[in-house]
Amino acid sequence: MFIEVVNKIVDLGSSLNGSVFAPLKDIETFKNFSIKFNTIEWENGADFAPDYLYEIGTAA
Repeated sequence: MFIEVVNKIVDLGSSLNGSVFAPLKDIETFKNFSIKFNTIEWENGADFAPDYLYEIGTAA
């Protein structure tokens, strides 16, 4: 199996809508994430689908 690694830069500024994402507008809260199931997740349960991150990302 061959897996291609792609590095992208993702700007989530316009994606932090709704009550679950509101706390992430605080930079210290935003920086406190973990990687789970191939995506980023925050302590409050907020996350983004890997496909979404790939789609909105730009080449690094």
